[in-house]
Amino acid sequence: MPQAEAPMLIVREGELAGQRWSITAEQVTIGREEDCDIVLPERQVSRHHVRIFRDDSGFYIEDLKSKNGTYLNGQPLTEVQRLQDGDELQIALAVKLAFIGSEATLPLGQMPSLGAGAKPAAPPTRLTLDPEARSVYVAGRELEPPLSGPQFRLLELLYRHEGRICTRDQIVAAVWPEAQSTGVSEQAIDALVRRVRDRLDDLDPGVNYIVTVRGHGFRLDNPRA
Repeated sequence: MPQAEAPMLIVREGELAGQRWSITAEQVTIGREEDCDIVLPERQVSRHHVRIFRDDSGFYIEDLKSKNGTYLNGQPLTEVQRLQDGDELQIALAVKLAFIGSEATLPLGQMPSLGAGAKPAAPPTRLTLDPEARSVYVAGRELEPPLSGPQFRLLELLYRHEGRICTRDQIVAAVWPEAQSTGVSEQAIDALVRRVRDRLDDLDPGVNYIVTVRGHGFRLDNPRA
């Protein structure tokens, strides 16, 4: 299939937002392992998580018995399903992808439309992270001085799971992995959350980015710019 006619996968949210891949092979494997055609470096993603393949009738998706599942348009993928233009894929609820059919594909330098009836791309969020530079931007301004290591790891965890609850155990594993065997007090976690909230409030007063979900953990609410 010529590249100009190939469908695409586009990351819609998270650290890899905007990344895209043309599907030109008969089969594309997605997972955490380096031998996958599309590598997603997320803990929740299985080594070989899902595959997309084609036959004469179109493109299909199959979950490869992944640990944390695959979702197609919000529904668990339990059997092989045919892909349609504008379908939304979620890999372990960690990475959200859009499938852009060949009829909607534009040159690589342009952002493709999601097709008739599909939702347009969401506007940027008020809070963004640059993990490589360990930078945080709030309402268009960079947070200075930078967050400490533990503070950034906490915010990065919540950012990667935007809108979903992160438990205290998840926070300990991400922020203090060396302390999992000895434990971290709830007071230490609460103090860290409070410091990060205070830093964000310095740039964007009145916006409650980190929400406490009593009895469960914490969630990042990231309003659109």
